[in-house]
Amino acid sequence: MSATTAIGIDIGGTGIKGAIVDLSTGALLSDRVKLPTPKGGRPQDIIETTQQLLSQVASDTENLPVGVCFPAVIKHGHTMSAANVSDRWIGLGAEALFEKALKVPIHFVNDADAAGYAESQFGAATGVAGVVILTTLGTGIGTALLNDGVLVPNTELGHLQIDGKDYETRAAYSAKERENLSWDKWAARLQKYYATLEQLFSPDLFIVGGGVSKHHEDFLPLLRLKTRIIPAVHRNNAGILGAAALAVKFRE
Repeated sequence: MSATTAIGIDIGGTGIKGAIVDLSTGALLSDRVKLPTPKGGRPQDIIETTQQLLSQVASDTENLPVGVCFPAVIKHGHTMSAANVSDRWIGLGAEALFEKALKVPIHFVNDADAAGYAESQFGAATGVAGVVILTTLGTGIGTALLNDGVLVPNTELGHLQIDGKDYETRAAYSAKERENLSWDKWAARLQKYYATLEQLFSPDLFIVGGGVSKHHEDFLPLLRLKTRIIPAVHRNNAGILGAAALAVKFRE
């Protein structure tokens, strides 16, 4: 397999997914394997499940770059936070632990950053100049910030304080479900959130990902922004694609 081929693994709070990716097209060259995230999300359990997944994705990983994305702030291979996984991840030298268990060098990255990078290479942000902000609307709000295709890591803009609140608790898709909000009422919260991002960053494009983005016609037209806002192209596979692409980029 060529240098444009890599393995991407996306670790989430409910599932761990992985596949071999053709980085010239963004297509999957293998079946997408998905295993449930072990209950409690403890480090050793997740690492063992990732081992199982990797063995199912590819029998020979010796020559393939491997990228892993994870729901945490990643600094120098350490997980500095933990979203929907055990607090035992906080401050852990996770990249080294994964490399030891998987027996391959890996590139370890935040999950929203991987999704944003995937959109810049294979999706809605391909060829877009200037500042692009991707948001994933789910349990929380994940964000990725790109400038001329260059990723600024670990932005965590879902935690902006608006009206004295950590605003992902008000505007994430989970808030819509929890409070049984109509599309209109939820869109009013999204309006306040995206207008704040506009004021702070003057972006050239917003991209909206997460599972709810498949219903984009129900809420994106309700927003009144200066910045163009469009749905992500890659939802379920964005983390896999981005992790794989970044593994190749950082191996070069």
